[in-house]
Amino acid sequence: MFNDIGALELVTIVVLAILIFGPEKLPKVIQDVTGVIRKIRAFSDSAKHDIRSELGPEFKDFEFEDLNPKTFIRKQLSENEDLKELRTSFDLRKELNDVTDAVNSKEADAAPGGAATPAGTGPDLLKKPVAPAADQRARFDADAT
Repeated sequence: MFNDIGALELVTIVVLAILIFGPEKLPKVIQDVTGVIRKIRAFSDSAKHDIRSELGPEFKDFEFEDLNPKTFIRKQLSENEDLKELRTSFDLRKELNDVTDAVNSKEADAAPGGAATPAGTGPDLLKKPVAPAADQRARFDADAT
């Protein structure tokens, strides 16, 4: 019920309760609050029982927690056989390794002079490119296009 309340918040609530109600009235207030919580739970349980009895035997395994959207989606995804098959058949690591191997083999084939570059390394982009010889220069201005 109090899953998201930490120790500091709980201490703060207790101190505020003592300051507001005083140490004499605090036990009576706690009894009243717990009594109200019990009545609300009993009312909720009887309402759930009435709804289940009205729905009939087709909904005997119906849970009200399934109406929570997160729970509903999680349940539907876990029960779907096609998704289970897809999840088991698809291995992302294997696919990534295959793509990495294919890219590395193409880089090794395209390396100048037949020298293969080490895996995971490419051309050094920080070095200035060597200017081509005069007869190898392009006949157009690459910056103008």
